[in-house]
Amino acid sequence: MPEEPAPPPTPRERPPGRLSLRLRFRRDRVLLLMTLPAVALLLLFNYVPILGNIVAFQEYDPYVSDNGVVSMLHSPWVGLENFRRIMEDSAFWDAVVNTLVLFFLQLVLFFPIPVLLALLINSVIRPRVRAVAQAILYLPHFFSWVLVIAVFQQLLSGAGILSQLLRQHGYDGLDIMTDPETFKFLITAQSVWKDAGWGIIVFLAALSSVPGDLYEAAAMDGAGRLRRMWHVTLPALRPVIALLLVLRVGDALTVGFEQILLQRDSVGPGASEVLDTFVWWNGVRNQDFGYAAAAGLVKGVVSLGLVLAANKVAHLMGEQGVYKK
Repeated sequence: MPEEPAPPPTPRERPPGRLSLRLRFRRDRVLLLMTLPAVALLLLFNYVPILGNIVAFQEYDPYVSDNGVVSMLHSPWVGLENFRRIMEDSAFWDAVVNTLVLFFLQLVLFFPIPVLLALLINSVIRPRVRAVAQAILYLPHFFSWVLVIAVFQQLLSGAGILSQLLRQHGYDGLDIMTDPETFKFLITAQSVWKDAGWGIIVFLAALSSVPGDLYEAAAMDGAGRLRRMWHVTLPALRPVIALLLVLRVGDALTVGFEQILLQRDSVGPGASEVLDTFVWWNGVRNQDFGYAAAAGLVKGVVSLGLVLAANKVAHLMGEQGVYKK
């Protein structure tokens, strides 16, 4: 008997309640049009400049032409020579060490402070007192680094208030602002004073979403203030802490360009040189653009790897991280 023809393939059924791409586009076309300017700016200022990384593989000469693109097309190609120079440059590795030391110091001494401040402010019952405390803590964030460093210089320099008080009581003065041994702790203290208050905003927003019933139920079970904080408040903050920690690890190789550059000469490059200032010094001051671009490209690739690794650790801990699995 002749075989029966196979039935024609049926179109894949769409899950119930799911619209087609065309219908979703028609439904959300106004929102998509509203996002176009932001997407255009993102592409123009964040993604198009990535093409300039080709300079890392060239002996780039910006004076070949007034047009930067033409200069890239006519600059000699050197392949991986700039990266070989980086691997053999002791100054680059000193900058890497200083960057990592500053990152670990700020991770240990700076990162927990916004969490503690958020818990402290959240425990204040009176709204007016809480609002005043938040305003005082937020204020230094709006100061420029020039002003922040000037404030610390008036306090901790050789002619500062602290040194004058010590001399008045028969002790030797201190000049912490020019001491290479304490420079990394000084940088961390400046960052804490300037940005710790601003960092509590996300944590306070997370705390505001915690239902009050949980605190009442914990109190009825006999939990005191500390146990309520440990079993109710901190679990509510855990996803936010994991997310910010992942982002902070990804930003490990960026530890404050402007802040360190303003104080570089006072302590010397041995104690203050980090990757960002290393790239600036070689690229802008020494006009070695290809070498500086190669150093910046290495930093970007390593930072991306750190974000992916930290996000993987967050997934293993049961948190979402920057993106879901």
